[in-house]
Amino acid sequence: MILSAFSLEGKVAVVTGCDTGLGQGMALGLAQAGCDIVGINIVEPTETIKQVTALGRRFLSLTADLRKIDGIPGLLDRAVAEFGHIDILVNNAGLIRREDALEFSEKDWDDVMNLNIKSVFFMSQAAANTLSRKAMAARLSISRQCSPSRAGSVCLLIPHQKAA
Repeated sequence: MILSAFSLEGKVAVVTGCDTGLGQGMALGLAQAGCDIVGINIVEPTETIKQVTALGRRFLSLTADLRKIDGIPGLLDRAVAEFGHIDILVNNAGLIRREDALEFSEKDWDDVMNLNIKSVFFMSQAAANTLSRKAMAARLSISRQCSPSRAGSVCLLIPHQKAA
């Protein structure tokens, strides 16, 4: 059957930001295709864990604030210690701060840029050695469009992030 050509049986996928939304959907899709999942989130992804394990796949939950990059290599070391390898990295964790430009603080700027740009680079860098040893390894970074949901709010950093 043609679907067997797309099987990811025996693969291990690291998915950041998989507690809700796109990340949760990608973690579930990868699990349905046969992947075990390493979820890296700022909160415990209870519902995602339940759904992935219901599919008969294993789920390693690692809690971390990816705005702080110093812990990233250790996270991937824990994933490799648990599963022996990493085949797929999905950089999905992201942050949107909807704020008037006059109210946007340096901390807001740093939080958004550190998670949406800096962590993607350093997660990819930390995973590069593990992924590059495998013939069929993949890395995927997710970017979102932003539409204001309330009058007067703006998504200041979206164009800057896309340019970076």
